[in-house]
Amino acid sequence: MRLRLEFTTEPFDLEEPPEHALAAREVVESGALEAVDVGPFGNTAEGSVDAVVDAVAEVLRRSLAAGATRVSLQVNALPERDGEGLA
Repeated sequence: MRLRLEFTTEPFDLEEPPEHALAAREVVESGALEAVDVGPFGNTAEGSVDAVVDAVAEVLRRSLAAGATRVSLQVNALPERDGEGLA
């Protein structure tokens, strides 16, 4: 099974990314996730169940430690592609 993670950290700063946003982005960019898309108002990534669950835990730890006051996230199961089984 593959999952898609979407998340934002707050508070927002339109002038430059706050430390909590940079910490969260570092997690998704340096991990085992794929299809990583980092943006000013949200971030997305895809991966296996284990990779996404591990990333969520690390995003929460690191962004809250770096000053986030809110982390909003959504995780969706992706439809299976031909030839892929459940992990």
